[in-house]
Amino acid sequence: MNYTTYLFDFDYTLADSSRGIVTCFRNVLTRHGYTEVTDEAIKRTIGKTLEDSFSLLTGVTDATLLSTFKQEYTKEADVHMTKNTVLFLETKSVLIALKDGGARLGIISTKERHRIEDLLSKHFPSDFIDIIVGGEDVKTHKPSPEGLLFALKRLHATKEETLYIGDSTVDAETAQAAGVAFAGVTHGTTPAEELAKYPHLRIMSTLEELLEEPTTEHCEADSPTPNKSETPNAHRRSNARIFLYCLLVVILVATIIIGVVTAYR
Repeated sequence: MNYTTYLFDFDYTLADSSRGIVTCFRNVLTRHGYTEVTDEAIKRTIGKTLEDSFSLLTGVTDATLLSTFKQEYTKEADVHMTKNTVLFLETKSVLIALKDGGARLGIISTKERHRIEDLLSKHFPSDFIDIIVGGEDVKTHKPSPEGLLFALKRLHATKEETLYIGDSTVDAETAQAAGVAFAGVTHGTTPAEELAKYPHLRIMSTLEELLEEPTTEHCEADSPTPNKSETPNAHRRSNARIFLYCLLVVILVATIIIGVVTAYR
């Protein structure tokens, strides 16, 4: 894809933390009498700030009460989050392949940075990910481009060489606001048709598609169509046709010469 910098959302993009998130929300909500909220409703808030999520789930708008919910959630997460979070099956191999290819890697998330670091430390060296921007590192959260732009500045990367990968429309809006290319992945609760409503390079069912060359159906309408005649296989086929044509010409000329010589005898 000719990108040198790959920035990822975390939850539902690189990792499935839904079990831990649901457990933490469920414990806080039950404690305050909100027992009718479904697991699916909780999962649909993944990627939003805790305050926004609790407000959506309970209808509460009072800032003090939402802050209390957040504090209680944080205590629950200290117990339940990391042990209930797993990387998606392809995450490790894809990140290693990108890193081996010389790419810079980063994570932009509303999740607290130390929780991301806790999980990644079980799978990668401490310096494997070039930058992690957590919820505590920014003043305004996604879809504000603040975290993404902060990562670009720290990595000395340009917008043109950067691809942002996420699972939600919030991620798509973040990339659009930052002016960088976006690739969606359908690991989460957002369907492909919703992600496709935003400017995108491609919508993927797995991160492994990052390692593939983009095709015309993946690219936006204004992207140039690849010239298939310029591929190595096409060149080989073209050379073979030229060789056969020349061989036929030689045979034809030889046949004419032999005929002429024979006639003169």
